[in-house]
Amino acid sequence: MKVTGVRVHAYGGSDQLRLETFDIAPPGRDEVLVRHRAIGVNFADIHNRTGRYPLPSLPHVLGGEAAGVVEAVGTDVREFKPGDRVAYAAGGPDFAPGAYAEARVMRADRLIGLPEEIDDVIAASIMTKGLTAQYLLKSAYRVSAGDTILVHAAAGGVGQLLTQWARHLGCRVIGVVSSDAKAQTARGSCDHVIVSAREDVASRVRALTAGRGVPVVYDSVGRDTFDASLRSLEPHGLLISFGSSSGAVPPFDLFQLNRLGSLHVTSAGFAWFVRSRDELLARAADLFSVVLTGAVATRVFKSYPLAEARKAHDDLEGRRTIGPSVLVP
Repeated sequence: MKVTGVRVHAYGGSDQLRLETFDIAPPGRDEVLVRHRAIGVNFADIHNRTGRYPLPSLPHVLGGEAAGVVEAVGTDVREFKPGDRVAYAAGGPDFAPGAYAEARVMRADRLIGLPEEIDDVIAASIMTKGLTAQYLLKSAYRVSAGDTILVHAAAGGVGQLLTQWARHLGCRVIGVVSSDAKAQTARGSCDHVIVSAREDVASRVRALTAGRGVPVVYDSVGRDTFDASLRSLEPHGLLISFGSSSGAVPPFDLFQLNRLGSLHVTSAGFAWFVRSRDELLARAADLFSVVLTGAVATRVFKSYPLAEARKAHDDLEGRRTIGPSVLVP
């Protein structure tokens, strides 16, 4: 069948995004054809577009998360049937981008059934970001009530979910944002907000923690924040890097971790925390629970038509977004 979607033929800027019509094959034995209703936009999509995260081949459709309706299933699929509402998130074994399209064929074991109470736009905006927040708080570092944590990009898509969820779990949250406009948003879910454009992050963290620092820093920014993140940690603290929106962290002297307090650093990749279907479903159930109970509120910054994927990328890359954005076919 023919579908319309956004593909890249060469790595580069947002001008490489092309809205095209192309053929997709029918679902195989263990696959499902999903008609998309809303598509999540993530910084990983920009990394795919630029080649930092290489695509399986070129040309290729971008996008790692979406929500929609099952249209057809393969002969061996038993868990889903036509008409079921489903969503999926980037990552996992053999996952390939392909969400920026009207429809796509997916392995059935990567799909998650949606509760009736969660609409398609919200689902598309929270699957990757919400599951990321879940494994960051529950696995990469298991937070405890009373912990003080530091979260960079606290007004972003992951940041808003992460800070709300951490507060729900009893944490004291220090959020870092890049502007006063974003600080206003972050104050809704953070106990303290640091504006990095005019404040020294590590000094403010020390002041807020009686000089000790924090046990964990969640850093999705990368190059621009790495040093401040290290200097914000308490002895034996953990820096969790889970993104690089400002660029890759340059090589550094490993002995610096010793000098700053025998620190730990990890790069927490999404795919390594959803390696099995049981793990994927357990994390999704936890996410849906906090959303449905209202412990974590969700709000979409902007919905763009699929044809305006370039604009969505430019806004995200230019840090003009506050919270998650979606594309709508």
